[in-house]
Formats: sequence, structure tokens, C-alpha cells
Amino acid sequence: MSSLPEDPPMSEDDRDAAVGRLQDAYAEGHLSHEELDARLHQALTARTSGELAAPLTSLPAGKANTSSTIAAAAGRIKRRGAWRVPRSLKVESAFGRVHLDLSRAVVEHPVIDIELQLGTGRAKVTVPRDAVVDVEGLHTGWKDVRHRTRRRSGSAGPTIRISGTMGFGRLTIRHARR
Repeated sequence: MSSLPEDPPMSEDDRDAAVGRLQDAYAEGHLSHEELDARLHQALTARTSGELAAPLTSLPAGKANTSSTIAAAAGRIKRRGAWRVPRSLKVESAFGRVHLDLSRAVVEHPVIDIELQLGTGRAKVTVPRDAVVDVEGLHTGWKDVRHRTRRRSGSAGPTIRISGTMGFGRLTIRHARR
């Protein structure tokens, strides 16, 4: 007698992504208000991946381009203004400076993963004022990370998770002032 495979548990990121897809489908007119309420209830009470998949059936495919890579052998890498931040961003640079300014960027995801693969040179990341920053996955070879944790504000902003490896250089993280 063979047993059926277990339905794997889901993560909070999976739940957040499902809620985001439902909200997008409602905003695009694919769901009525009543359908949105019912499906959100299903997604928020789901315990396994299978239960989480049920409210997403018959929805159009999720947004494309949720990961991106920016690479340069030498020179500067700079992103600022109203640029669209992907869910996962990888930044690679052998020599040079990196400046990512997310303060006026279009952030569509509740969690943003930024992977830094830097040889030498400084990196500066400016995050939205209400963002929560996690640098636990970042390994530095020479200098420590400069980041002052902000006090919790009333509104919950995106979580910015920074990981990867930096050789020689310093990472400075700043919260936008306004």
C-alpha cells in the first residue's frame, strides 16, 4: 500500500505573494469584491501549499520580470528615481561603486531580496522611510555595514533583505528622509 505524498507547508512569503496576486486580479477587474473577500479568506487561513493554490485558480498568470541582474566589470552602477524594483535583484561588480536608491522607486512587493556580489568599491542603498532592512545574509571581507535601525513607524513598509558577498568596501544603508 503506497501513501500519497504530503502537501508541503507554505511560507509567509508564499502567502504574501498569493494575497498580492488576488489584489492585483481585483484591481484589474478579474474578481468581484465578493470573490476577492472569499479568496482572501481562503489564502489567509491556508496551512499548506495545496490549500493556498485553491484561491488562485482561474487567475491570469502573475507578473513577469520579478527578478533581474545588474552587472558591470568596472565603473558605477546607479539606479534612482522612479524605477521599478523587481522582487529579486542581483548586483554584480568587480570594481566600482554601487548606488541603489529605492526612496522614489516603484516597490510592488512586500519583500525585496537584493543580492550583492561586489569585489572592491563602496555600495550605498537608500531605502524607503518605512522599510525594514535585514542584512543577516551579507558577508563582508573588510569593512562592516553602516546601518542605523529606524524605530518602528505606524505603517509597515517593505522588507529589504540584503545578502551576498562584499570584498573590499563598505555598504551604507540609509532610510529616506521623506
